[in-house]
Amino acid sequence: MSASGGTKAILAAFLANTGIAVTKFIAWLVSGSASMLAEAVHSVADAGNQLLLFRGGRKARKEADREHPFGYGRERYVYAFVVSIILFALGGMFSIYEGVQKILDPHEITNAWVPLTVLAIAIVLEAFSLRTAVRESNRVRGKQSWVQFVRRAKAPELPVVLLEDVAALVGLVFAMFGVGLTVITGDTIFDAIGTLMIGTLLVVIAIILGIETKSLLVGEGASEGDVSRIEEAILAGPEAERIIHMKTLYLGPDELLVAAKLGFHADLRLQEVATAVNVIERRIRDAVPAARVIYLEPDIWVDPNLQAPPTDAIVIKGLE
Repeated sequence: MSASGGTKAILAAFLANTGIAVTKFIAWLVSGSASMLAEAVHSVADAGNQLLLFRGGRKARKEADREHPFGYGRERYVYAFVVSIILFALGGMFSIYEGVQKILDPHEITNAWVPLTVLAIAIVLEAFSLRTAVRESNRVRGKQSWVQFVRRAKAPELPVVLLEDVAALVGLVFAMFGVGLTVITGDTIFDAIGTLMIGTLLVVIAIILGIETKSLLVGEGASEGDVSRIEEAILAGPEAERIIHMKTLYLGPDELLVAAKLGFHADLRLQEVATAVNVIERRIRDAVPAARVIYLEPDIWVDPNLQAPPTDAIVIKGLE
């Protein structure tokens, strides 16, 4: 994911959510609608989440140091995980609480045209924000479906903003449903139901985000496609006979660690092995630019079906 693409999507979402939150609070104060209050808190949570994503992006750009020799790339995963917790706690649970309170202590909606107007305007603004997120996501999504993109993306910002915007639009529809039916029927139970639907939606989205970002925090390897490209790059030349084993790990959204033990010809000299390793590293980086940290261990592969000499029988010249 390009940094500019993620930044554009986050900025569009932040501006939309900040403006919408203010208008929703005003509409709630005028009308007393629980759905409007739930939506206002939802927008505040989303705006705060965008600030956290900005913060995570800035901290991830810190240079590596002795305490963190592989850098701070995973800061972006940490902040994305915090976003999912905030969305769950502040947005979802508060909305559910308000819906329950509305059922226990119902009160009429006044000046219904205000929340309905605000909701209509909010839908337009959220649609603009979602359009920006979709456009930026399409630049890196490739041929993946949207579900695959959310599940496999190594940069968390675009999937987070995308899911937040989808949740915001659907939540606005729920709020419109609750307020509209309350105005039509005069029964405030619909406003409470709309609020509960918003809260449930936010909890579901938060759980999805939490699961996906947790997987990134624990550590994910390269995709099947990138693994195949790395293997092809290693074996594209005559340097290595085979890949004995290989492991990959994302140190951050844009930095992939590749560690492999390679079988070399037994009669190669040390200088020839070092040159071969450098050539293979260049091919890997050309094939998968994200593979910035590469450790290749040269070894001599021994067919397990053949009788190999015992390890203690091998003598290094000069150490007899």
